[in-house]
Amino acid sequence: MNQPPPFPDPLHRKLFQRGIIAVLILESPADAVPLARALLEGGISCIELTLRTFTALDSIRAIRTAVPEMLVGAGTVLSPLQVNEVKAAGAAFGVAPGMNPRVVAEARKIGLPFAPGICTPTDIEFAVEAGCRLMKFFPCETSGGLPYLRNIAAPFNHLGVKFIPLGGVNPATAEKFLREPLVHAIGGSWIAPQELIQAKDWQAITALAEEASAIVQRVRGGAQ
Repeated sequence: MNQPPPFPDPLHRKLFQRGIIAVLILESPADAVPLARALLEGGISCIELTLRTFTALDSIRAIRTAVPEMLVGAGTVLSPLQVNEVKAAGAAFGVAPGMNPRVVAEARKIGLPFAPGICTPTDIEFAVEAGCRLMKFFPCETSGGLPYLRNIAAPFNHLGVKFIPLGGVNPATAEKFLREPLVHAIGGSWIAPQELIQAKDWQAITALAEEASAIVQRVRGGAQ
């Protein structure tokens, strides 16, 4: 039986064009819609909402309903059960910090585009065997950043693997990462930090989003 590719071509292109995925932790679903609107106003139209809180699924549903222009993915997907939950909540894709073959297999089974996390050549090999070509590189900076990624990806470059670095990427390094051929998009947890979300300072978050969006504009033309 032919299974769908982990990331269909249209979604793959959207992630590349949007360039930066805002990585969010939301404690309250009431903040979901104003936060999504603040990011969108600043030019960021793709988010990874992590399943680190009990209300994350409700937040995904709220954004999907009220801000349909936002491309919403789910992060920290750690079990086959969560794969089904995020698909049911309307997430466009799933992301994990590591490479769990059972999680990837379930995502393929139900047709949820999925990017497992990698940090070693062994991780990449397992991901490739599971049919993945787009992977999250985590934790990025503490593992060695771009020089390290280039080294561990070298044996797999002929397979067309691409990566989403996350962990330590910031406004000072974002452009460097986006110009790297191995990098499909970057994860930006700095765009909506917890202190600004808790303060409901949507204007400050919009300003950070504008700064991030301008980087994508310089590198990739900012096509949305």
